[in-house]
Amino acid sequence: QAQVVESGGGSVQAGGSLRLSCAASGYTYRFSYMGWFRQAPGKEREGVGCIYPGGGRTLYADSVKGRFTISQDNAKNTLYLQMNNLKPEDTALYYCAAVFPRYSGWCHLSQSDYNHWGQGTQVTVSS
Repeated sequence: QAQVVESGGGSVQAGGSLRLSCAASGYTYRFSYMGWFRQAPGKEREGVGCIYPGGGRTLYADSVKGRFTISQDNAKNTLYLQMNNLKPEDTALYYCAAVFPRYSGWCHLSQSDYNHWGQGTQVTVSS
C-alpha cells in the first residue's frame, strides 16, 4: 500500500532552520511527483514546492524561493525540505504528498492531482 510519512517538524525562532523528511513506500518513487504543501491556521492549504524524482527538477512557490530547498535520497525513497531563514509566516502544518505514476520531467503544485498525503508535521516559527 502506497504511503508517505513526514517527520522533522518543530519550533524555531525566526531566522532559524529546520529540515523535514518524507519517507515514501509502496510505489515506484522515481516515477512520481512529490510535493510539499502547508496549511496555516485559518488559511487554505498552499503549495510550497515539488520535485520529479526521476529527473530531479524542482519547482518552488514564490514565497519560499531562495529559502527552501527540496532534495532527495533516491536509495532511501526519501524526500527532504530544507527550510532556512524561517519567518513567522512560515508557521503551518506541512504535508508531503505524492501522485504516481508520472513520467514527465516537470512536477506541479496542483493539489487536486496529488492522491497520497501524509499526516502532516507542525512547524512553528516564533518572532
